[in-house]
Amino acid sequence: MSKTNRQPMPAREPGIVRIFRTPDFLYGILIVVATVLAYFPAWNGMPIIDDEDHINRPDLSSLAGLVRIWTSANATVQYYPLAHSVFWVEHHLWGGMPLGYHLVNILLHVLSALLLFKIVRTLKIPGAPLAAAIFALHPIQVESVAWMAELKSTLSTFFFLGSILAYLRFDREHRSGPWAVSLLLFIAGLLSKSSIAPLPVVLPIIFWWQRGSLSLKRDIAPLAPFLVVGLACGCLTAWVERTFAGARGNDFDLSSIERCLIAGRAFWFYLGKIVWPGTLVFIYPRWTIDSTAFRQYLFPLAAIALSAILLTVRKRGRASLAVLLYFAVMLFPAAGIVNIYAFKYTFVADRWVHLAAIGPMVLFAAGVETIAVPAARRFLPWMLAAILGFLTYNQCGMYAGPAKLYPAIIRQNPGCWVAYSNMGSTILSNTGDAQDAMRYFQTALQLHRDYETCHNIGNVLFQEGKTDEAIIYYREAANLKPRFAEGHNILGTALLQAGTTGEAIEQFQIALDLNPDFTSAHNNLGNALIRVGRTREAIAHFQEAVRLDPQYAYAHFNLGVALKQAGKMDEATEEFRKARSCAGAP
Repeated sequence: MSKTNRQPMPAREPGIVRIFRTPDFLYGILIVVATVLAYFPAWNGMPIIDDEDHINRPDLSSLAGLVRIWTSANATVQYYPLAHSVFWVEHHLWGGMPLGYHLVNILLHVLSALLLFKIVRTLKIPGAPLAAAIFALHPIQVESVAWMAELKSTLSTFFFLGSILAYLRFDREHRSGPWAVSLLLFIAGLLSKSSIAPLPVVLPIIFWWQRGSLSLKRDIAPLAPFLVVGLACGCLTAWVERTFAGARGNDFDLSSIERCLIAGRAFWFYLGKIVWPGTLVFIYPRWTIDSTAFRQYLFPLAAIALSAILLTVRKRGRASLAVLLYFAVMLFPAAGIVNIYAFKYTFVADRWVHLAAIGPMVLFAAGVETIAVPAARRFLPWMLAAILGFLTYNQCGMYAGPAKLYPAIIRQNPGCWVAYSNMGSTILSNTGDAQDAMRYFQTALQLHRDYETCHNIGNVLFQEGKTDEAIIYYREAANLKPRFAEGHNILGTALLQAGTTGEAIEQFQIALDLNPDFTSAHNNLGNALIRVGRTREAIAHFQEAVRLDPQYAYAHFNLGVALKQAGKMDEATEEFRKARSCAGAP
């Protein structure tokens, strides 16, 4: 018998090697590299606006501070404990060096772009590489990525997209594992920023687009826990914004009709910026909303008309209507329906469309892939990505630091009182020129009488030794923002300096009523009580201050003084030793 000649089987490449050679892997690498380079001007950007309140909080740097981040709704600027826990870790890794914070934001952004790539591929939507590239490189995303404080946006976006991807797997396989992972990622995202709360509405929109109808058992019921936690976190954020951030008062007294007018105008404003990001401003002018002006009704009416048209033609294709629904749903948390503190100076911001923009971006990418002629499909995505990357690179320039950002805002929005106020603070910090700073503060005050400006003017006067004049502005600041503990604490400090100890004690007590974990107020109240001979009460407040912040050198020292006055020499000596240790003395 003749032997059969068998051809040797070709050796199979290891799976990891095959992955490296796939077009999607190469597209992913290109997106990562292009995004990191596009954000290069912001790599070492110095703190702006309220960055310091996020990245440099000595009172929260201890383990006790980490506990407070989770257990106290007003320990941080906003109650997003997971995001602030990441800041806590970052603070211990690189302190006040901006590079680390920026690189983490950029890394989260590119990971989110890759997750979007995977989601679009999973949904079998054409143009996945282009959709991911647009999301990663579009300049409207710069504010959410280049601003250190917006870690909450990049972190929540990563969890949001991860949760969607896991849920899509659950929808295919109907196993509890992916469902549980999706829910956990959703909760993590909510604890980073509650703007992702509409996710349990987004998923049925996706399923309706895929299937043309929804099943209560299959498509809605499994999302019930998502809806409950989403609503709970959304309501908590609204309460915190109103109660602690100060989103209340005349600036927020808007009727239901006015809120609808804001939402309608914001809808078209954001769409315009996505399509044509020619001029992006860090703080846009605050619109004048007039419910008697007919033309302002054209914005919501046009949005309703567009919805009606897409609803009418949905049998020809549901994609456009699904994208419109997604866009509207994701804009809802910041569309003017509920109060956000930033509404004091603007009704729109690039960071508020960070997630909503995904819908139009994916629709556009799919259109390019399916409609464009073959030649255009080859070069158009690369050309578009290059243009967007160039625009993002230029947009990042203003995030180099306050000295770049605030003049840019003033040029683009001359009526922005916040920019003038912050520019004055920057001048004080950089050059110490009080007169130049005061000119900016006075301009801000002429444009709008607000807590920040009154507080800043009070600081200048206080540093110049004009305590009585400073108290006038501090008092006005506290009246303008009566539920802000810091305002009462600063007013109390000035009153104590002026010798008005009784009223100072009242102000410190108000601050502690508003925020019982306010370490500085505990220390200041202790100092005031010492002056009027109430040593035992003073000791209790100093002890609370060092419990909340064990590294608070001044509180340890003041506690030592109080204990010495009480005749407790051994305990006093120990507190003096701790004060020296916390201050870095040998």
